[in-house]
Order: sequence, then C-alpha cells, then structure tokens
Amino acid sequence: MSAKPVIVVFDVGKTNKKLFLFDENYQIVFEKSARFIETVDEDGFPCENLESLRLSVFDSLSEVFRLKEFNIKAVNFSSYGASFVYVGEDGKPVAPLYNYLKPYPNDLSELFYARYGGEEKFARQTASPVLGSLNSGLQLYRLKKEKPQIFNRVKYALHLPQYLRFLLTGNHYSDLTSIGCHTAMWDFEQNRYHEWIQHEGIALKLPPIVAANKTYPPLFPGTNYKVGIGLHDSSAALIPYLVNFNEPFVLISTGTWCISLNPFNEHNLTDEELSQDCLCYLQYKGLPVKASRLFSGNEYEQQSKRIATHFNVDVIKYRNIAYNPDTIKKLRKNQPQVLYGNDFKKESVFNTRNLADFKNDSEAYHQLVLDLINLQVASTQLVLKNSPAKRIFVDGGFSKNNVFMNLLAAEFKGLEVFAASMAQASAVGAALAIHKDWNNKPVPNDIIQLKYFSAGKHD
Repeated sequence: MSAKPVIVVFDVGKTNKKLFLFDENYQIVFEKSARFIETVDEDGFPCENLESLRLSVFDSLSEVFRLKEFNIKAVNFSSYGASFVYVGEDGKPVAPLYNYLKPYPNDLSELFYARYGGEEKFARQTASPVLGSLNSGLQLYRLKKEKPQIFNRVKYALHLPQYLRFLLTGNHYSDLTSIGCHTAMWDFEQNRYHEWIQHEGIALKLPPIVAANKTYPPLFPGTNYKVGIGLHDSSAALIPYLVNFNEPFVLISTGTWCISLNPFNEHNLTDEELSQDCLCYLQYKGLPVKASRLFSGNEYEQQSKRIATHFNVDVIKYRNIAYNPDTIKKLRKNQPQVLYGNDFKKESVFNTRNLADFKNDSEAYHQLVLDLINLQVASTQLVLKNSPAKRIFVDGGFSKNNVFMNLLAAEFKGLEVFAASMAQASAVGAALAIHKDWNNKPVPNDIIQLKYFSAGKHD
C-alpha cells in the first residue's frame, strides 16, 4: 500500500502550538501539540522561548517523517502576528522574541507620531490603530532607538511565520499577510511600505516580499518536499472562504475577539472607523480586508459566570441553551434596550444590568446575548456598509451558540446568515495557499460545513 500524500502545517498560536497533517481532501490525519515554554526578555517581561520553539519544529518534523504511512509533500506555517524574530548574519536570533503585550514607552510613541504626521493621519495611512507593541513595526523602531547595538547586528527582521519557514529553507523572505496585520508598516493608500520604513533605515532589515503561494525547497539535501512562505493566522483563516465562495461575504470570526472581516470592501478606512477599532489586513493575494473588532468573547465568559453565580447554576449549562423567541419578546418589552450607532462602546451594557431584575438565569442569559448582538451588529455594519456582501458567515465559538445565531439572523434580514464549521481554519488556509504545489486533486467543496439561520421566523 502506497504512502498517503500529505502536507504538514505548523499552527503556532500564542499559547497553543500544533502540528497537523492534512490529506489531499483536507482531512486531518495526524495532529500533535507542543508545550508552550515561556522565558523573559532583558526587562523581565514574559516572552516566547525561541530555542524551545526551534527545537519543537525539528523534533516534530522528525517524528512525522518517521511515519511511513505518509508521504510528506509540503510544509507550511500559520502563526500569530505582531512579532519579529531578529536574526544576525549567522541566522541566529540576536534578541528575544519580544511580547506584543509589552507596554510601549509613551515618550517614544509621541516622538514617532509627531515625526510622521500625527496619530490620526498615520493610522489612516497604515490602517493601523495606535496599539503600541501590537504595531510590530514600532517594535523595530524601539529596538533602533533603545538598543542600537542590537539593531546594528540585525541582518533581517522576520515575522514569526517567516522565521519558522527560514529554519527549514535557510532563505529570507517577507509575506504581505504578516506585513499587513496592524504593523504600522504598510501604506494602504500607496500600496507599499510607508515612507518611515525608508527614513529610519528599517527597509535594509526587511527581506524581499514574495507571494503567499510561492514554495521553496528545503535546506536539507535528499528531501523533496516544498516549503511555503508562512502566513499570519487571521489572514490564513480567511483563505478557505475565499477559495470556496465567489459571492461577496463578511466573515465574523469569533473567539476571545469577534472580528468582522470583509474582503469585498474597497473603501479606505476613515478616522471615525479607526477610532472604533477598525483596521485593515492584507489577504493572501495582497488585497485589503477591512476588519472591525470586539472583545465580546471575553465579555461573554465573564458575564456568563456572573449569571451562573447569581442564580446558583453551573455555567456549563449555557453551552447548549436553547433559543427562546418568547423570552426575547418579553425582554424587548420589559427591559431597556440599547441600540448602538456609530458611537458604540467596546463592551455592552450588560455589566450595568441588575440580575435581580430577571426572573431566572435563562432570561438573564438571553439578555446578555441580546446586548452582545446589538453591539455586534454595530461593529459588523462598520465593514458591511458600502459593500456588495450578501452573506455573513460566523465561525468559532459563537457559531455554535443558537441564541447568538438566531438573534444575528434576525438583525440582518436582508442577508443570508450561516454558522460555519471547519476544523482548524488557519491551518487549512495555510495548506490551501500552496495547494497547486502539493495536491493533484481539485479543492473539495465541502471543507466548510454551513448551517443556515433564517431571519423570518423570529420577526
């Protein structure tokens, strides 16, 4: 029996790091998790242990190459963004992988924005809200200003996905999905690096940009698999939808953050949209994706626990709670509702509600989701307006929440609303990006499972 052709994808999250083998039908045939090992930088701030991560890549690859039932055709990477690995002439890191949650110095931020046109103008040009270290380009600026001796030793600054693939190929390239991820590096108006990159000498530290579907041979002789360029995980998760659906859509990717992604909105970000936490990504073909963000998953977790504690029930109950339209009608009649306009806040009003006003925990829970939906509608509308999108796909945690999905469909009556289910979207996207270089079969049309939610019956 011949070995099954597969692709290896490393999906490296901030805390969860996994390896997947996908067959030619994009089914997972093997997976392995790696432990997250943390260290600290020179200031004592927690950060990724680069040596542990490097060893994990090679150890995991060695393991899967020993599995004789599989024929490894390609390797690719998806990884969290906003993180640089600084490598020297010998290819070894010359500095820690600084944590994007590390506080950014106010004086340095003020100096930077004063020099390059002010926060509003600069944020609009780069489609990057002012986010401190989450703007990874500003990490490079900080390294130059605070640690010039290290900066001068840097041969190349590689975003994490491109560092991981460098380990296998030995060559240095940049990728647009990483550059276009709120880095403050890309000028979306000019479709090129922002002028500050050249002015500050940063351009010399950035390797050439190549297309997301490019592959390269590995460094090690005697092996015939191909290595992809690596992708930013949020952009990679969008690829299966772009490949499978031709009609314009918005994807609401839900988890701790609820991010509305519209690859079909060609309008530049406005100052108002930026102030409401909108930004732009670059998708794998280099086109902009307008996005809006809410911290709703975090709020949901906290408030669900508050409800469960108040009513003395197990919070697990809410994993499968049924949607009750009569409860919603009652709440809309008896409870003050907040419909958010363009001035919506970062969290809903539920935190200010008195739980004693609700008859039982089910009522309170429905009100929580209703408040989150009102917020979600306002956030999604920011990227939906002036675009031809006719469908909304919801993936992640809230796609399995019947209360959330029914209420969302009721609010977007003119659109088709679907709960989407797909295992490991970022990893699948990284595999699909280089499909032609490892897979002789056509892309299957059932990678994404959809469940339609009708708006009409909830009027």
